[in-house]
Amino acid sequence: MVLAALNHDLDPSKRADMHPAPIVIGRKVWVGSNATILPGITIGDNAVVAAAAVVTKDVPSNAVMVGSPARVVRVIPD
Repeated sequence: MVLAALNHDLDPSKRADMHPAPIVIGRKVWVGSNATILPGITIGDNAVVAAAAVVTKDVPSNAVMVGSPARVVRVIPD
């Protein structure tokens, strides 16, 4: 799993500048191997992020996310 909490500036003259953003992971979350979570993402409780997924948007609670970019393919019943 890659938790990429830092991003670089897009302006070529400022590429060395770092822009940190927190990643928040809820309770009972399952993240598959080789998944990448980008800066500023929140993963809701009970969510599943599939192996090799690239998470570019927040993950709702009880969601199963797959793909690149990751998308919801299923909601886990409460």
